[in-house]
Amino acid sequence: MSGRIDARLAQLAVELPAPPVPVAAYVPYVQTGNLVFISGQVSFLGDDDSSAGKVGADLTPEQGQQAARNSALNSLAHLKNACGGDLDRVKRCVGLRIYVASAPDFTGQPAVGNGASELVVEIFGDAGKHSRAAVGVTALPLNCAVEVESVWEID
Repeated sequence: MSGRIDARLAQLAVELPAPPVPVAAYVPYVQTGNLVFISGQVSFLGDDDSSAGKVGADLTPEQGQQAARNSALNSLAHLKNACGGDLDRVKRCVGLRIYVASAPDFTGQPAVGNGASELVVEIFGDAGKHSRAAVGVTALPLNCAVEVESVWEID
């Protein structure tokens, strides 16, 4: 029997990807007490690197939003592992840090970040409402457009 969050994912037709393997010397998440810190997750889903490049140059803001959503999906895949496969253990999303590889004159990082934020709220409801920063950067690992780092409270 699936849990409440698994049912919500099915209702939204959202499928979590396989958790990405770290590309450097770090672990995908660390739990201390009831907090889970998910390492920065890039916007590629599996072998799909269509979200490569800079928003405002190579990608439109809408493509950037999809890239942020992809990063959030990768984060949720690791969160599910941290919860022993049971996302019903999530009490709340504490915060998202969203890094957007941006063209020099691009200032729409908050709108791009909404791709991740809105997905989290769609899935978790009020427990998905979080603090956030959306920051433009020169470049991100693997030339991805967005990287999302997150903190979650679980029981």
